[in-house]
Amino acid sequence: MTREELIKRIKETSYLEGDFTLRSGKKSKYYMDKYLFETCPDILKALGEEFAKHVTDDVTLIAGAELGGVALAAATALQSGKNWIIVRNSKKGYGTSKMVEGILKKGNVVLLVEDIATTGGQVIEAAKIITEAGASVKEIVCTIDRKQGARENVTEAGYKFDSLLTKEDLGIKD
Repeated sequence: MTREELIKRIKETSYLEGDFTLRSGKKSKYYMDKYLFETCPDILKALGEEFAKHVTDDVTLIAGAELGGVALAAATALQSGKNWIIVRNSKKGYGTSKMVEGILKKGNVVLLVEDIATTGGQVIEAAKIITEAGASVKEIVCTIDRKQGARENVTEAGYKFDSLLTKEDLGIKD
């Protein structure tokens, strides 16, 4: 799928207009429903291919934050051949009570993939969990940057940030 086809498919599949409250608490006249595009196999495959382009030779592991980053991390792992992990939002109160599902080792170099970044709060928390475990986050890459502070917040937190697309790429104006 070309970049233009990917942009068209994401927008036609998941762009909604109305009055929305985002995870960050901000209000918005539009919403990109990540689950609508992440559940389409053609889009998910194309996103995995795009994220896999960020897997450099030193990257040993792919990570995705619960819940929106999970399918993206799996798709990236399938394209790159690298193992992947899920970073939980909170410990589950049963079983192993882990914050990370999968195998995260000290010294791992991690590509952290994210769905839609507004302020970057959730992905920064996921990155902290990874680094507290003794691994390093090589880069955080999101599918769509809403251009509402995520890049600045992520880089201020000490991580490299990139996005596959921005709201402008999708033709969205606030």
